[in-house]
Amino acid sequence: MRTVLVLLVLVVIAAGVFYRQETTKQEVGGDLVLFGNVDIRQIVLAFDANGRVTELAVDEGDTVRAGQSLGQLDMRTLELQAKQAEAEVEVQRQTVLRLKNGTRPEEIDMAQSQVVSAKAEVERALKEYRRVATLQETSTGTVTVQEVESARRDLIAAEAREDESESALRLAEIGPRIEEMAGAKAQLNAAEARVALLRHQIAQGKLLAPQDAVVRSRLLEPGDMASPQRPAFTLALTEPKWVRVYLSEPDLGRVQPGAPVRVTTDSHPDDPLSGSVGYISSVAEFTPKTVQTEELRTSLVYEARIVVKDGANVLRLGQPVTVTVSSEATQ
Repeated sequence: MRTVLVLLVLVVIAAGVFYRQETTKQEVGGDLVLFGNVDIRQIVLAFDANGRVTELAVDEGDTVRAGQSLGQLDMRTLELQAKQAEAEVEVQRQTVLRLKNGTRPEEIDMAQSQVVSAKAEVERALKEYRRVATLQETSTGTVTVQEVESARRDLIAAEAREDESESALRLAEIGPRIEEMAGAKAQLNAAEARVALLRHQIAQGKLLAPQDAVVRSRLLEPGDMASPQRPAFTLALTEPKWVRVYLSEPDLGRVQPGAPVRVTTDSHPDDPLSGSVGYISSVAEFTPKTVQTEELRTSLVYEARIVVKDGANVLRLGQPVTVTVSSEATQ
């Protein structure tokens, strides 16, 4: 009888030890279940320029792609200014080209002809001056002093015109100065910069989607006055989708960044989505009221973000989900 009792006690102890080991193994190695919501990340989008809205191409609930045009402002005034500035650029470009090509051969020939004409005029004035001067010296009262002085002034004027024509010929042969060419190029650059500025301002009249998103709110209508301080749309980002969950302190050691997870919803409980742990906060906070946990709401938790692959667009922003971290990932 003692032997039987001893054997029974040993069996009970062994069974207790085995049950304890199995229970501990299940608690440590079991899947970790977390609860959270699909995070809402949004962009408040406004025009970069001031003006009147002429067109809004999307409405609430529409899906938009990166670079897609969402709206347009009235840019007719800037368009006219840009055309005027482009004409000024063309004028200045022709000026630079003229200076670069230098003096035409026809202009040099004309300058040479003017020099020849000026020399002939000097010779004529010199002969006339000598004639009246000789007559004054050899004759009495035939040529007055005033006539001699007038001939001398005509000679001086002819010589001055000869010098002027020769200087004009030299300038025509040398061509434009370096400073003139540099100044013309600088004016051309300034005109081109003005055109670029106007074109940039015109481009700011078109509102483009920065990323793939869904339109949550349309805050303006055609005819409204827009400005950079007045939002036109609120866009909700859909790629990638994040799920915000919270970890209690005992679970911190069971989850690592990059760990694979399964995400399920109440509407698709048998069709989980794959994802991974993207971020775990290093700072504790009090549990938000919207989080469902078995702990007290005043306990400290750590925020974690789950990056979800949702190619079929099953998840909706703000939707409650269940995140399951497999036992292999928690070990």
